[in-house]
Amino acid sequence: MNQTNFRFYKPCKPLQPYVRYYWAFESDPPLSVLTFPIGCPQLIFHKKKPLYVPELGTWQASLAVSGQVNYPSHLCSEGNVEMLVAVFKPYGMKAFFNQPMSLLYNQEISVYDFGNKELLELGIRILECGDTGRCVCMLEQWLLSQMAGMQTAQAALDMRRMIAAMQCLLASPETAVTELAAVSCLGKKQFERLFRRVVGTNPKEYARIARFQKSLSLMQHHTDDGNLARLASRCGYADQSHFIRDFRTYSGHTPLSLPDGCKPYSDLYTEPV
Repeated sequence: MNQTNFRFYKPCKPLQPYVRYYWAFESDPPLSVLTFPIGCPQLIFHKKKPLYVPELGTWQASLAVSGQVNYPSHLCSEGNVEMLVAVFKPYGMKAFFNQPMSLLYNQEISVYDFGNKELLELGIRILECGDTGRCVCMLEQWLLSQMAGMQTAQAALDMRRMIAAMQCLLASPETAVTELAAVSCLGKKQFERLFRRVVGTNPKEYARIARFQKSLSLMQHHTDDGNLARLASRCGYADQSHFIRDFRTYSGHTPLSLPDGCKPYSDLYTEPV
């Protein structure tokens, strides 16, 4: 997607611990773009024609909740696209929903099927609103109202534990699960259950996605200039072969072939606002 067609919006201060940013996108010509696992759940609002995912043989819903994914996919359109997306921090969506985030793993669920009447009503209002700035305000008002209803003492403690663990994991994706559990003041099994409930996948799988995204970030900024062994080491891979296998799993390309098809860009390690 052409970055010039994007507009990014920073969340208000109370939401910043949970929401990374919002982005709006418009495009009249047809498009096809390869997307990768980014490690962040999203709320998607299609105000015009939705996007088609050929790998799944389905069209995105006009209003959708998207969880953690572990595969690459293409997003295609015949044109006339206008969308608004809320990108949450890896653990952030759980602050607004009662459901375990593991239910959304590799899922993109229509809001009509999600069982949240207030979210459906919000989505309909956003689809009917022609002012993107106003749409973002409506979305933030809804998120703030949902967050207020979720702030139990246990939920707040679980979130603090997950924030501490995720900060450690993103800084060093090779960190062992036992160390992440210790940072969270939990046993290994307790930590893994909490991680699945809040983030939506298990910590080992998420660490693989973080390593992959970190490698994209280094490639994006031309670090190591094609030295795969050094790149693998800096991202916490055991060896170059392991790095190439994971890279192919999450992108469909090798590290050397990807730049021929698209410019490396790390969603997880880039802050556009």
